[in-house]
Amino acid sequence: MSRIVAAAPAVPAFRYSQAEITTALEPLLTHDPARAALLRRIHASAGVQTRNLVMELDRYATLDSFHEANDLFIAAGADLAEKATRDALDAAGIGANEVDFVLFTSVTGVAAPSIDAQLVTRLGMRPDVKRLPSFGLGCVAGASGLARVHDYLVGHPNDIAVLVSVELCSLTVQRGDDSMANIVASGLFGDGAAAVVVAGDAVARERGLTGPDVLDTRSSLYPQTEDVIGWDIGGSGFRIVLSAGVPDVIGRHFAGDVHALLGANGLTVADVGTWLAHPGGPKVLEAFAQALGIEDAALEPSWRALAAAGNQSSAAVLGVLAEALRTPVPRDVGLLFALGPGVTAELVLLRWAAA
Repeated sequence: MSRIVAAAPAVPAFRYSQAEITTALEPLLTHDPARAALLRRIHASAGVQTRNLVMELDRYATLDSFHEANDLFIAAGADLAEKATRDALDAAGIGANEVDFVLFTSVTGVAAPSIDAQLVTRLGMRPDVKRLPSFGLGCVAGASGLARVHDYLVGHPNDIAVLVSVELCSLTVQRGDDSMANIVASGLFGDGAAAVVVAGDAVARERGLTGPDVLDTRSSLYPQTEDVIGWDIGGSGFRIVLSAGVPDVIGRHFAGDVHALLGANGLTVADVGTWLAHPGGPKVLEAFAQALGIEDAALEPSWRALAAAGNQSSAAVLGVLAEALRTPVPRDVGLLFALGPGVTAELVLLRWAAA
């Protein structure tokens, strides 16, 4: 097993209401009155009340190249990654020089060396720390990253690992593109980062580190769904691929994966008291609840996260996890999960120790 010791989100300083964002983005995306009316309806129904953005709203009108957007991703992303990681390590009571493994993930910018390389110097990590940057998993990467960190720690029970996610989704919005995918994305996605500190079983017991244990994980790649979620990457940067078929994919496949994971561990849906769902949007959350046969209220933490910050891609579900860790209520079995390009699903089964 491995143990989640701490998690911390970080967001940019610029915070706006959904209405303010809609007003600013509308003339950047379309001059067609019918598409503008559609944009306003889609934004109003996205379940989002506020979002943090990496730039002031008026600056998006002048952001006209992928080069400029990616430079900003690297500079601002490194700052957010540093803050999230410092906060998580401080909450865990663990020094940066004690970290043995860092998994970094993002799908909204590219850098070589990757942003996690900057963290080694900024935070004072050891030069022999193992690093593994990841790109391409999209929204599922928060859950997948946690699962892969767990896999590493099963083989290295005396090690400390950190998962770091940075997603600056606003930098990918395409100007002059009033396609349904870009309209939906412009009303749904927000900017943010998150870090999670995870300890191997031996070091967690030796040091008395508290938090939920990762009991098991499950990965699923659903066939013939490659065109449902992803990027079309070209000269203008990252153009969103986002179809209306995501809820259908959830309805066809998701419950089977959940039942398989729970059943392999002698559990059922009724045994899960804490649901940590990726806040992918209203239709996604509704599809999760319907597939699992649970009330929408069971996913309330994810609905709150969506309203407060939008869908922050891979960082979003880690923010939901961070809230669960700092909320002092009795917990036993939990399930953290997300979907991403592929379509890929990742499930992480958790158990909190009895108080």
